[in-house]
Amino acid sequence: MNHQEKTPKKTLVRELIALHLISNLGARRIRMLMQSAGHPQDIFRMDRRELQSVRGIGPKTAEQIVSFDDWSEVDRILQKTERIGAVLMTLWDGDYPPLLREIYDPPLLLWIRGNRRALQTDSVAIVGTRKAGRYGRDAARHFARELSKLGLTITSGLAYGIDGAAHRATVVAGGCTVGVLGSGIDNIYPAAHKKLAADIMDTGGAIISEFPLGTDPDAGNFPVRNRIVSGMSLGTLVVASGIAGGSMITAKLALDQNREVFVVPHPIGTPNAIGCNNLIQRGMGKLVQNVEDILEEIEVHISKRDDDDKDGEQAGDGLAGSPRWKSLELDELSTDICKTLQDNPLHVDELAERVGVEPHKLFPTLLELELQECIRQTSGKNFELRF
Repeated sequence: MNHQEKTPKKTLVRELIALHLISNLGARRIRMLMQSAGHPQDIFRMDRRELQSVRGIGPKTAEQIVSFDDWSEVDRILQKTERIGAVLMTLWDGDYPPLLREIYDPPLLLWIRGNRRALQTDSVAIVGTRKAGRYGRDAARHFARELSKLGLTITSGLAYGIDGAAHRATVVAGGCTVGVLGSGIDNIYPAAHKKLAADIMDTGGAIISEFPLGTDPDAGNFPVRNRIVSGMSLGTLVVASGIAGGSMITAKLALDQNREVFVVPHPIGTPNAIGCNNLIQRGMGKLVQNVEDILEEIEVHISKRDDDDKDGEQAGDGLAGSPRWKSLELDELSTDICKTLQDNPLHVDELAERVGVEPHKLFPTLLELELQECIRQTSGKNFELRF
């Protein structure tokens, strides 16, 4: 029984790693391939013509997929992941960070060291320049400490300056913090923060990365990393920043993701005032002077999350609320699937028979419903409604 339950997920992870090893095949095109094939395994069974019928897949990429045979490297990555004490999370796992799932391009794979459950908590991102002065560091420590005391997780990028100050203050306060790397999970950067990373994990937090093992901290990785920092969080607090750089990118990403942006004001004339004061001047972030200024904007989200948790507990006691799909505008097939699952979970074959669609043609719609959190897949290719 246990073996049967673990096999589908292990296979999913193995195929996703293989797809990530194919050059120029990003997350968006992998998702398109999965929607077309239904399962990562099926992608490697498609011929060149079928692959090229998927939007964004040209002859070169199709040839790379058809000729892929580096499964020994995939197994080496899985073995090393286990050896260093990390685990892998996929976009289709039930405990994938709920806010991160909502962004335009959520990572399909996350390597995690530490407490996996830390990714399920309500979070505020604290970001800022590596070359922070005393004013900025003190502000980062203050907000990290006070927010963590209120039960909020502090998310940041484990970099020098503001990131490090926020992580350390949270650890000292006994709170939970998550560090998002711009390198492989086995390559803590900066190296001077290896002890800080260990402290984060020892106190119930986590270190995460979407980059494959062995990935160096190249400059181009950090803007990509920043979308996870903001995407996991209810809001992003910019503590100190110049007019350009990672913190400004993170703030803009947060706005694109429809998240709150908070900004610490700076005295005129200080180097770190330019970016922060510019965000405030342009109406791109709320000026904050204390924790209450932040809570005013996010407490409604926290309350909703608490209510959802209570509803989930009630559903477990047989007092289920309204299923999520009823609040969305779905196409005819998606609606039929959800209505069919109302009474009880069904195996994909039985579900396909009831809605009159062949199983392999049903998988793309099932995948979309999973991403919309309308249904979930359980062991043995069974599907059930989410409430």
